[in-house]
Amino acid sequence: MCSCTYDVTVEATGRRRRATVKDVALEAGVSRGTVSRVLNGQPYVSDEARAAIDAAIAKVGFVPNRAARSLVMQSSQAIGLIVHEPHSLFVEDPNIGSILLGANAALSEAEYQMASLIADSPRDVQRLSHFLGAGLIDGVIIVSARVGDPITQAVAHLGLPAAFVGHPRDIGDAAYVAIDNRAAAREVTTRLVGTGRRRIGMIAAALDRDSGSDRLAGFVDALGHRFDPQLVQSVPLYSFSCGQEGMRALLEREPDIDGVFASSDAVAAGALDVLHAAGRSVPEQVGIVGFDDSSWALRCDPPLSTVHQPATELGRAAAEAVLRQLRGEGAGGPHLLECPIIWRGSA
Repeated sequence: MCSCTYDVTVEATGRRRRATVKDVALEAGVSRGTVSRVLNGQPYVSDEARAAIDAAIAKVGFVPNRAARSLVMQSSQAIGLIVHEPHSLFVEDPNIGSILLGANAALSEAEYQMASLIADSPRDVQRLSHFLGAGLIDGVIIVSARVGDPITQAVAHLGLPAAFVGHPRDIGDAAYVAIDNRAAAREVTTRLVGTGRRRIGMIAAALDRDSGSDRLAGFVDALGHRFDPQLVQSVPLYSFSCGQEGMRALLEREPDIDGVFASSDAVAAGALDVLHAAGRSVPEQVGIVGFDDSSWALRCDPPLSTVHQPATELGRAAAEAVLRQLRGEGAGGPHLLECPIIWRGSA
């Protein structure tokens, strides 16, 4: 039996033979080395030869073998976007989707592929840590990292180009893109106070990461001496169900509450659902504000007053930070984006 390996599929299978670099070179009338230099973005090729090669590629239907190119270039042309959240929140939270789309747009423009990676469990974290060390991606964008996150530690150990969406306190001088969660939370709470509310509570989600803890800090800043820890209910996730859970707990403990800062729009939507079920009119009896200006905000009744989080721009900026590192330009330092207050009918 012959053990030879053929570069193309035989015609007997009925499938079209895959075009090769040799086919492009023959069609363009140049050497295979010249074709390879063009494909790898190398200099010292005349404009005339480049034009002939481009035309030949189109004519013969040549598609580069990226796996083989990666071995030569020591580059996978892929960037991982790691979301350290439960699977359910990955689907429910529109901010994650917007971050993903923004990052993908920037990477696509640079001819990079994005690989979406979800860390839902300790097993996922262990699996991803091994994956990162296998050389299958050139860099990472990390969303929702916590302080002491093992994925962060794995990235640092491997020396991978990385950018964080958000600012965990233990990432050293790694690149990150973020908003000023504390200042925004302070501003939206101050505006809620300005509507005349006297018993303002907070459903404080995700206190194990910088965004959640900073939003609670901003809430405390705004209330000053009026802050009452009994009016804060912590919940684990930025989710609708956690908003319901938090609002029920607040109403049971503090039935005279007349204002609520929910630390995300999804949390606020869940809180509104409970308020409506309890017969509390919004905004007449209880004013409520959220955070994100996501699609949840407009689905609420009444529409939600909130903080606009530029999620798509955050994803794009994080991707661009990783690309800069891959080009040898350095991390570029922190990148803070504006997050204005959007005032609607809920307060």
